[in-house]
Order: sequence, then C-alpha cells, then structure tokens
Amino acid sequence: MTLHQDATATLSAWRPASPAQESLREAFLGFLAARPDACARSCEPGHITASALVLDAAGEQVLLTLHPRVGAWLQLGGHCEASDSTLAGAALREATEESGIEGLTIESTPVHVDVHPITCSLGVPTRHFDVRFLVRAPAGAEHVRSDESLDLRWWPLTALPDPDGASGLAGMVAAALPAQMAR
Repeated sequence: MTLHQDATATLSAWRPASPAQESLREAFLGFLAARPDACARSCEPGHITASALVLDAAGEQVLLTLHPRVGAWLQLGGHCEASDSTLAGAALREATEESGIEGLTIESTPVHVDVHPITCSLGVPTRHFDVRFLVRAPAGAEHVRSDESLDLRWWPLTALPDPDGASGLAGMVAAALPAQMAR
C-alpha cells in the first residue's frame, strides 16, 4: 500500500465527532482523489502533512515546539517523506525526530485535521493538509530539542500557550482528549 492509499484509507475510516471536522475530512478526501501527488511536498497547491499531539505518560502535559517559521508553539510534525508508508508512521517519525524521545507510541486513528496556508520549503505559498494523531511518551521521557525548533517544552493541558486560540491547539487538544481518556 502506498502512502497515498493509506492516507485515503485512514481518512475514509475515520469518523470525527464534530461537523466541522467531518467537513474537513471530506475536503481532504476530495483533495486526495484529485491529486495523486497529494502526499508529496512538491505538490504546490498543497500537500498532506502528519503531526503528533505528544502527551506525557500521565496524560497531563503536551510537548510543543516553538516553530521557527511560524513563531508559535505547535504540535510536532511535518512533511511526509518518500520512505513513509503510513500517515501514522510519518507522524511518529516526525515526533521522534523532533523530540529525541525513543519509545513513543501512536494511536493509528487521527484525532484532528486542519488545513492552513504556509510558505514551507518550496519557497512559495502553499497549504498544509495536516492530519493529527495522538502520541504518548513513555514514563520519564526527556526531550532533546532538534534543529527544527527554537524551543521544546512540556505544557500542562490546562495552561496551553496562545490563549486566544490562533494556533488551533485548544481545538486539537479538545478533539484528542476523548481519545486520550478512552485509553
């Protein structure tokens, strides 16, 4: 199965709780149907990305990166690579690379999706069709900041940065909490 096929299957099977997320899910599926290159960063109109909402073992804190291009605290994640065969695998790879934490575990069902405009490595305005997964760090995990981040920090779920919600963190955390609580 190719990454494109996995992305289509993953999003086809996912049933988000909110109508807004369902509408975005359908838009993602339409984009995937129209673009065989939708998972490649070379797809200039936009491309599928994978990210991870990394929770500590107790489920009380989230690991966020201070993104150098965006200048905001965000979840870990990024572009899919040619070696990725699944969206969940891409999100887990990105989370491991960006956090330095070994032994992360991922839920294979998305918890949230978002599409946002960005000028990424292409150097031209594009869109990221971001599929977000819940990831859990092992007990006692210590992160190591990568070159892709200005800072890396655990934040209490009850005290996230960006209280006005411009980053979308609060919505993503709210969508992920039912999945996190079900564990």
